[in-house]
Amino acid sequence: MVPHLLPALMGPVSELEQRFLDSMPAIERWFRLEWMEHTPLVYSSVTLRNSGFKLAPVSTNLYPSEWSQLAPEMSPLAVQAAMTAIQKICPEAKNLLIIVANKIADSNYLDSLSQLQQLFQRAGLHVRIGSIDGQLKEKNNLTVSSGESLLIEPVIREKGRIGLKDFDPCTILLNNNLIAGIPGILEDLHQQYLLPPLHGASNFRRKSNYSNCYEMVTKRMGKVLAVDPWLFTPMHETCGKLFMQEPNDMLYLKEKVNALLAKIKRKYKEYGIKEKPFVVVKADNSSACSSMAIVRDANDLQKFYFGFKEAELSGADIHPAVEILVQEGILTKEQISDSVAEPVVYMMDRYVVGGFYRIHPSMGIDDDLKAPGSSYIPISSEKESEMAQKEVEFGARRPNRFYMYGVVARLAMLASSYELEATDPDAEEYY
Repeated sequence: MVPHLLPALMGPVSELEQRFLDSMPAIERWFRLEWMEHTPLVYSSVTLRNSGFKLAPVSTNLYPSEWSQLAPEMSPLAVQAAMTAIQKICPEAKNLLIIVANKIADSNYLDSLSQLQQLFQRAGLHVRIGSIDGQLKEKNNLTVSSGESLLIEPVIREKGRIGLKDFDPCTILLNNNLIAGIPGILEDLHQQYLLPPLHGASNFRRKSNYSNCYEMVTKRMGKVLAVDPWLFTPMHETCGKLFMQEPNDMLYLKEKVNALLAKIKRKYKEYGIKEKPFVVVKADNSSACSSMAIVRDANDLQKFYFGFKEAELSGADIHPAVEILVQEGILTKEQISDSVAEPVVYMMDRYVVGGFYRIHPSMGIDDDLKAPGSSYIPISSEKESEMAQKEVEFGARRPNRFYMYGVVARLAMLASSYELEATDPDAEEYY
């Protein structure tokens, strides 16, 4: 289920949101049946955009790393979900090893690791943190914002199992997206559970495969709600491998961009939407190129080309040909303290365990809010005093305004489950 959280938008309930609320029993039954056939991710986070007329995911992360941004009162729910996840995977689990990112970017990540460690400790596990970075040769004791210490130790491999000195875990939780590739130390483990599986790594995944799975899921949910699934699905076009310096390839990309913009314009006209549509052009494989361009006209593609060249000149590991995805852009109409905002929903197993708003004071409604300068505001639980309404009878509860976010986030997570199930972990092209 979805906790009763307090979203930023508190105006009248939209027609789409009302449809989600009215269909709650059917939605929950649908999810229950899905989880009988498919395996939820051990954890995940989904970034959403609410345009007012449309709510859709713009990013699904299989290695969520901002756990410290959740409201403290959500911890018991996360602990309970962690217990459920571990019980399904390894009921007799005693030791859990968390493998961190090779490069620890900032103190926020350390705070997240500390919070994640505490969640699983409260779930009844002995939890230690390890690194597979070859640069780390000895234990490293770091200090988090609370003043507490966080011990990170070098991972060792022995007899086909990985662990730490005097620590042999049955379950390994990856908090490292392995964007540089699959290291041999993690392959062919003997009687150990690796979560997420190696084929969930960034160099395995393709955004287009995920988008296809998400469309499959939302078409079915659209039938449950009796609404157009476009209202919570970004359209997309795949372009295959392109050489960005080749004029013919750039021309082909322009044709793809124009085709998708035309589709979006038709949808906007159908729903009477006055906004100007845009698309996002990015690499299909996250490990190939991080350059991204917001495009309202095919002539804007020059920005993407220059972004690609900048990354290439900086020494990034970029292949001559890059797989390109063109995706419908989703603007955000949510604001907090005069800053544009987007909700990020966190899940453990199949349960929503909280979230936060990512805000940026200098970005617009169609910009990438992950840019430097962004900050976070936890989404807290609604209190009874905040839920009083003159229009409802005494003692009645107003609808859970966060419910729609939780449903779309769970659809995104389910699509990732579909994607991993359909991915061949032995495909040579990913190594």
